[in-house]
Amino acid sequence: MSAARDDHEEAAADIAAVEQANTAFYEAMERGDLDGLSDLWLPGEDLTVSCVHPGWPVLTGRGEVLRSYALIMANTEYIQFFLTDVGVAMTGDTALVTCTENILSGGPAEEGSSLGPLVGQLVVATNVFRRTPDGWKLWSHHGSPVLAETGEEEDEEPTV
Repeated sequence: MSAARDDHEEAAADIAAVEQANTAFYEAMERGDLDGLSDLWLPGEDLTVSCVHPGWPVLTGRGEVLRSYALIMANTEYIQFFLTDVGVAMTGDTALVTCTENILSGGPAEEGSSLGPLVGQLVVATNVFRRTPDGWKLWSHHGSPVLAETGEEEDEEPTV
């Protein structure tokens, strides 16, 4: 087997492992599994982790980031992610995943209902992973809302 083929197979295995780590991140959110989610982030404070939730300021440090997820999980009755446009780029021990999060979420149930009102949202996300002895771990997550299109051109002159 040639060295080029070995390199290609190793790169494909790394990409698959990063895709699995990315999927595990969203699955932990869907389950409301804070311990599972915590295991997916870089441990310690060697490389300061960061997170930007849509509309939030930058959160830095493992403790602050994990507290934000605990808050979200405590206040979200239901959440499901449908990921589209997933792309993975790698260099050395760092991987960059970009995707569109098609989110369906719901708050507390209303009286007489088992689930609160569901809301759909589009968020584009960038997840940065680092290779560790324990596999690929999240270093940074940045989610930005996709603004809905109104169908009207804003710079059009109104007609009289």
